[in-house]
Amino acid sequence: MISHLAGTVSAVSPEGAVIEVGGVGLLVQCTPGTLATLRPGELARVATSLVVREDALTLFGFATDDERDVFVLLQTASGVGPRLALAMLAVFTPDGLRRAVASEDVTALTRVPGIGRKGAQRIVLELAGRLGAPGTGSPGEGVAVLPSRLGGSAPWREQVRAGLVNLGWQARDADEAIAAVEADLGGADGEPDAATMLRAALRKLSRT
Repeated sequence: MISHLAGTVSAVSPEGAVIEVGGVGLLVQCTPGTLATLRPGELARVATSLVVREDALTLFGFATDDERDVFVLLQTASGVGPRLALAMLAVFTPDGLRRAVASEDVTALTRVPGIGRKGAQRIVLELAGRLGAPGTGSPGEGVAVLPSRLGGSAPWREQVRAGLVNLGWQARDADEAIAAVEADLGGADGEPDAATMLRAALRKLSRT
């Protein structure tokens, strides 16, 4: 198992990031929240999980070791593959998932694109007691941006829009959700955290 990558970020797109390690560019599929922390030209360390299939080897990257471990555990539930597990971690933090499963909050789990009520009930049944209680995960080392920054950060709106579209929402709906969460900011100072704003936009969309 490849447990982490440490190298220079060569490129970032809604589908993933390319991290150069020893002269080789490795494509890593990530949640929008993780992608928001990566900048081309920077050195970064990313916790990873390698998914092996007959026709492909796919590397997934995460903000923390805990997020990576939850990703692996989610796939032990019936009907949950790597793409759906990644979508779940785009909507919830690891502790958010622990709370949803522990409290049997089926409605919360159906906010994830691709999970219906029956699927959410099955996930709760099969993962109950296995994810642990909120706060029990070990954060470990995940995405760490190291010195050698060469460029500025992308606007959070573009990061959130790309993340929503990548999760299956229409661009029009994504733009409306972004406008709604931006209105909620009320002119607050500073650049919002893209991962936080993504989750806020998903909450808006789940109510429509």
